[in-house]
Parts: sequence; structure tokens; C-alpha cells
Amino acid sequence: MAEDRHGFLGVSLFWRTFALLALLLASGVAAWVGTLRALELEPRAIQAAQQTASLVNLSRAALRQADGINRLTLIKGLSSQRDVRVQPAEPGDRWEPFETDRFSRLVGDQLKSVLGPGTRVARELNGERGLWVGFSIDGDLYWVQADTGHTAALNMTTWGVWISIALISTLLGSGLIARLINRPLKNLSFAASRIRGGDLDSRLDENTLTSEIREVNRGFNRMARELARVEEDRAVMLAGISHDLRTPLARLRLETEMSVEDDEAKRAMANDIDQLDAIIDKFMDYARPGETQMVPVHVAALIDREASAFRDPNQIKIVSKVPRDLHVLADDIELGRVFGNLFENARRYGRGTYTGVAEVVVSYVKTGPWAILSVRDHGQGVAPDKLPQLTTPFFRGDAARTAATGAGLGLAIVDKAMHRMAGQLELANAPEGGLIAHLRLKRANV
Repeated sequence: MAEDRHGFLGVSLFWRTFALLALLLASGVAAWVGTLRALELEPRAIQAAQQTASLVNLSRAALRQADGINRLTLIKGLSSQRDVRVQPAEPGDRWEPFETDRFSRLVGDQLKSVLGPGTRVARELNGERGLWVGFSIDGDLYWVQADTGHTAALNMTTWGVWISIALISTLLGSGLIARLINRPLKNLSFAASRIRGGDLDSRLDENTLTSEIREVNRGFNRMARELARVEEDRAVMLAGISHDLRTPLARLRLETEMSVEDDEAKRAMANDIDQLDAIIDKFMDYARPGETQMVPVHVAALIDREASAFRDPNQIKIVSKVPRDLHVLADDIELGRVFGNLFENARRYGRGTYTGVAEVVVSYVKTGPWAILSVRDHGQGVAPDKLPQLTTPFFRGDAARTAATGAGLGLAIVDKAMHRMAGQLELANAPEGGLIAHLRLKRANV
């Protein structure tokens, strides 16, 4: 069966809008993060260097004011502090430069600029990590260890937390904005689907704040009102046509029975009247409003009911191979009309070449949640290039069908009824000969 591939391959407008907004906002977040890192790096490095330089200057001033004995006491007292340590430099000290990246280079350069060109800045001294600043007092060298918390660059964990929060906010904001943008279109789509289903009372808000949406809604509502008026006029017209045509036909039948004495002529005239009456029924069926009531339908019982109307075994024989417990989701009247028209079409055009009898077989195949009911005759079939046109109103597939009596609406009515019931009709030539109609409907769990 043919499927609408757009439903599987297409992307909804909501997700497309969401993706574009998310990409835009994520790009903005990335640019913001890059700009923030570039702008905050140098000021933070200068601030860290100034704090460390102040600590070194205080330590140097305190040591300079003390004499030799008091200086040792002061060094021991400072070494007992958790955040600051001062110790004399030894000739065998091993130290590693503090400058390893852009941030540390900025801090080191700033410290040397403030404390003097002879300042040494190390990140490790004799195997002990930290921020070590070396300075001299009266020719004696000292090391000051400062707290490294304010001289460290922001680590990846901190940046990861910030970026994660920004990205989550971006996704939530994109979803909210996309929903607000697409809500009017979603409402329009829902209202259009209701009108397509026959509910002509569907209306959209004409007082929305967006002027373009407001105009679209007003135009849609005007269209819905016009369609409702046309539908009402059509219903009145159909009722009038049915009454006005059947009244003179009833009079003709009565006059034929009373006035025509020739039995052969009487039967011919009665057949013509019956044919006209059947054609009126076909027109009424085709023009019938599309209101359906979807309920579980017992298929086997419905087929038996419709087949009982074709009693003449010299014209048609109907065999049903549908299981007795099969139920489909459909409208009972519409589905009965479908099978009635298919049986009538087979009786008219699907008779066997040698027997002159239309042998019809109804079978069933289950595929997932769907039931495919097949109605096949054993006639001559239809030319493959004309199969797609069989559901066109008033179209007949060949000369024999053109010469046949009928309105040319049977398969058009079947196709229209199947669409009303959310099903599908597919016509094909059977491999062994004859025309086969596949009816695809949802199975009902009963």
C-alpha cells in the first residue's frame, strides 16, 4: 500500500524552529564565554599579583625593621601561619618558574614589575608546591609562600558548570520560544483538520496580539463560515432534488402499470425507471456529507448482509473468507455502502467470459494494526494505465463499461467513503485475472 513518506521524513516546524533558536543561542553563549575569558583574565591576574605583592611587601618591611635575633623569631612566628610562610633562601634550593600559561605569566610579570626586577616567582620550591616569591634584604635572600587560591585561573570544572547552566537555559528558552511561535500554526492546523473532518463550526481567535496571525485567523473564520453556508445550501438542494425527481418517477411507474398493456414494454419501462432511481441514489451517496461514526464493526456479518441483496445466482456469486471474529474500526453504514458498491461493480463489469457469472471472493490479511480486506472478481480486469482513473467520477475503464448502464460513481463513492473512515482503497489487476480492491482499515479490539 502506498504510504505518505512526508510524515516519516519531514521535520515538524516546532523542532526546526527549536533547533535554529538553540543553535543561535548556543553560538551566543560560546561567544559570550570566549569574550568573558578574554576580558576577565588580565584584571584578575593584576588583582592577584597586587594582593601577593602587598603580602610580600608587608613581610619584607617587618623583616627589615627587626634585628638579627628578632628577625629569626619573626620568621618562626610567620612560618607558623597557615596562609603565609617566610623562610631564608639556601644555596641549594631547587625551584621551578611559576609562569606556565597566559594567566601565570601575567601574574609573574606583574609581581616583578611591582617588587623589582630581581624578584623570583616559583610554583614549586624544594618539592613543595605553592606560590613562592623570592626577595632580598640587605643582601640576604628570603622566600615568601602565599596562598595560591586567588592566583589560580578558573578551572575547567567551574567553566563546565557555567556553560552547562547556560546551555540548559538555552534549551529551555528555545523550547518556550518555539512553542510560542508555533502555537498559532498548531491551532490553525488543528482547526483545518476539524473542518476537513466535517466540523464546520471550528473558529480561531481573532483578537490575538500578532497582526499577521490575526488576519490569517479572520480569513480562516470567513472561509469556515462560507463553507458552512455552502454545506447547508447543498443539503437543502440535495433534499429538493431527491424529492423533485422521485415524485415524477413514482407517477411514471403508476401510469406504466395502469396504462401500458404490452407486458414487454411495461417491463422495459419499469427497468428504465428503476435505473433512474438507482442513479439518483448514486448521486445522493456521492454528495452525502462526510459525517462518520467510528465504531467496531463485525465484518463477516456486514458482508453477509450486503451480499444478501444480490440474490440472483445467474448474475453474481459471493464467497466470503473473512474470519467470523474480525472487527474493524469503521462506520457501519459507510462500510456497508463500500461493499455494496464493490459487489454491484463486480456484477456489472466482472462477469466471467464463459460463465457470464460474476464470481466474487472476499479475503482478509492482517498487517500490524491494520486489516486489509480484498474484494476480487474474475472478469477481464482493466488496462493498467486506466487503474488510477477508476475512482474518478463518471469514468469507465473500457468500451464495455462505457456501454454498461450506471452512473459511473460506484468506485468514486467507495474511495470517498474509505477516506471518511481514515482508510485506504487500492485497485489492482489480480495475477490470475480480474479486478481486485484492497480495503485498508484499522482493526478493532473487541
